[in-house]
Amino acid sequence: MINFLNLEYFLAAAEELNITRAAKRLYISQQSLSNHISNLEKEFDVQLFNRTTPLTLTYAGRALKLRAKQLLELKDETYRQLADIKDFTTGQISIGVSHTRGRFLLPAILPVYREKFPNIELHLVEGNSSELSTSLIRGDIDLIIDLLPFKAENVETVTICEEEILLIVPDQILDSFFPGRQEEIKSQLEENVDVRLLKDCPYLLINKGNRVRTIADEIFEDAQITPSIVLETENIETVLALAGKGMGITFYPKMFMSGTGLMTDLPKNKKGLNFYSLPKGRTHGILAFGYHKGRYLSQATEEFIRIARENI
Repeated sequence: MINFLNLEYFLAAAEELNITRAAKRLYISQQSLSNHISNLEKEFDVQLFNRTTPLTLTYAGRALKLRAKQLLELKDETYRQLADIKDFTTGQISIGVSHTRGRFLLPAILPVYREKFPNIELHLVEGNSSELSTSLIRGDIDLIIDLLPFKAENVETVTICEEEILLIVPDQILDSFFPGRQEEIKSQLEENVDVRLLKDCPYLLINKGNRVRTIADEIFEDAQITPSIVLETENIETVLALAGKGMGITFYPKMFMSGTGLMTDLPKNKKGLNFYSLPKGRTHGILAFGYHKGRYLSQATEEFIRIARENI
C-alpha cells in the first residue's frame, strides 16, 4: 500500500533535487527524508534518484514525480469532498486577489461571509495576475479574483461585475494648460474623450505590466502621441493622490472610487478632479472569480462566490 507521507517527502526531494534543501523545507532531518525515499524504492523495487551531485531523477523517479503530484492532489480533494459531505461549515479556503482590488472588494464580502460561516478559516494571498494564476494552477489557492481573460489555462470562471477605467483630469492641470478655456475643454472631454486634446499635459502612470498601464499605453499609441510622464509607480492609490494635488492626469478604475463596483453615475468634480468615461472596448472589462477546472470546488468556496456576487 502506498504511504502518502513517503510520496509527499519524495516529491519535495524530486522538486528540490537536493536532500538538504528538501529536508529543511519539510522540517525533518536529512536522515529521516532519506529513509522515506528508501522505503519507496523498496516498495516499488526501483531506484528513484541517481546519487550524483547535483541529485538527478532516474526514469522511474521522473514517472513517479508526475504520479505523486496527481495522487497527492487527488487525496487532498477526496478529503475535502468527504469533509464537505459531513459538514461544510468548517474547514478553510484560500482566496487570491491583487493588493489594491482586495482593499476595495473584501470589506464588502468578508464580514458577511464570516458572520454566516464563522468556523471557515480564510487565507488571503495577494499578488499580481501572473502570481495568482501560478498559485491557482499549483493548487496553493482555491479561488482568484481578477479581470477576464485569465492568464492561466484550465480555469472555470464566474463573473462578478463590470470594471471601467476612467480618465482623471485635475482642475489645476486645466488651469495651467488651458487658461480661460477650462469649461470649454471640460465640455469637449465630456462629449468625446480624446487624449490628443491633452497631449501637452503631464501624466501620472502605473508601472508597465499593470492592466491599467497597458490600457493607457494603447490609448496613447492609437492617438499617436508620446505622453509627458512625470511619475511612474506601482501603487495606483499614489497616482490618484498626486492627481488630487494637481501633479498630472491619470487613469483609474471606477470600481475603486465606490469601493463596491456598483457606482453608476460619475461625479462631475470631486476634490478638484474631473472624471471621464473612455470609449467602450479595452477600457471596460469583466471582473470574475476563477477556479481550477480539474479540482473539486468545496461548498464553502461556492458559498463565498455566492455571497460575493450578492454583495458587490
